[in-house]
Amino acid sequence: MTKPTLYTCARSRGLRATWAAEEAGVDVDLKVLPFPPRYLAPEYLEINPLGTVPLLVDGDAQMTESCAIAHYLATRSGASELAISPGEPDYAAYLDFTYHADATITFPQTVYMRFAIFEKEKGWTEAGVAYAKWFEKRLVKVEQRLSAREYLCADRFTVADICVGYALILAQNVGLDDRVPDSLKDYRAWLTEREAYKRAFAREEEGRKALEG
Repeated sequence: MTKPTLYTCARSRGLRATWAAEEAGVDVDLKVLPFPPRYLAPEYLEINPLGTVPLLVDGDAQMTESCAIAHYLATRSGASELAISPGEPDYAAYLDFTYHADATITFPQTVYMRFAIFEKEKGWTEAGVAYAKWFEKRLVKVEQRLSAREYLCADRFTVADICVGYALILAQNVGLDDRVPDSLKDYRAWLTEREAYKRAFAREEEGRKALEG
C-alpha cells in the first residue's frame, strides 16, 4: 500500500488522525502547515479548497473529517482492536461516541475560540462564554459513561477514546479546563501517557518548530 499523506496544523483536530496513525502503526507522510493554512499557506487551497485541516490523501481517497480519518487509519488494513466491528458489543456506542466527540463536544469549543479568542476585539466575548457553557454541559454524557468503566467502549482503548480525548486536550489548551470535571481530567491524563500519543504530539511539534525556523 502507498504511504498516505496527512496535512494538519499542530494541536488542531488533526491530532486525532496523527494519534490514530501512531496507534495503528500506519506510516503517514505528515505535512504540518502554519495556522490558519488558508491564509498562511494559500497553495494548500489547490489541494483542499476548504482550506481546513486535517486532510488525508491516500491514493484516490481524500478525507477532511478528523474522526472519520482516525477510524479509517485504524481500520485501513482490516479489522482492528482500535475499532468496534458490526456485531460486537458496543458497536453502536463506538459510532455514537466517535461522532459525538466532534459534532457535540468540539463544535462549541471552536465557536468559543472564534468569539472569545480569535475575534474578541469585535465584542463577541459574551457569545463565546455562552458556547463555553454549552461545551461544559455536553460533557455529561462522557462523564456518566466513564463513571463505571475505564474505556468508552468494549473494555478497550479505541478510536472513540482518541476522538473524545482530543476534545479534552483542546479544552486544556484554550482556557476551558475549569469546565472539565476532575474525573475527565484524570481520563485525559491517562490517555496522554500513551506512547503513541506522545509520538504523535512530538511529530506535530517537530513540524511546527520547523515552520518557525
